[in-house]
Amino acid sequence: MKKWFIILFLLVSLQSYAQEKIAITEDDYTNSKIEMADVMRSEGKIYVLVGIIGIVFAGILVYVIATDRKISRLEKLLEEDRGINSK
Repeated sequence: MKKWFIILFLLVSLQSYAQEKIAITEDDYTNSKIEMADVMRSEGKIYVLVGIIGIVFAGILVYVIATDRKISRLEKLLEEDRGINSK
C-alpha cells in the first residue's frame, strides 16, 4: 500500500510547476521600486506586518530563554546528584 502512495505522489509531482518562466529584461536589473511595500505602507498594513513579526520574534526569544533556564536547572540538579552519589 505504501508503495502505491509513493508512486501516486511521484506521478502527481511530475505535473506540478513551481512558477512560470518569465524572461528577465534590463528593466528588472534597474528597478529600485518595491510596489508591494509602497501599497502596504499607503494602506497602513505595513505596521501590522512589522508588529506581527515583532511578536513572533519576541515569542521565540521568550521560548529560548525559558528553555535555557529549564536546562540550567536540570544541569544543576544533575551536578548535585553526581556530587551526592560520588561521596
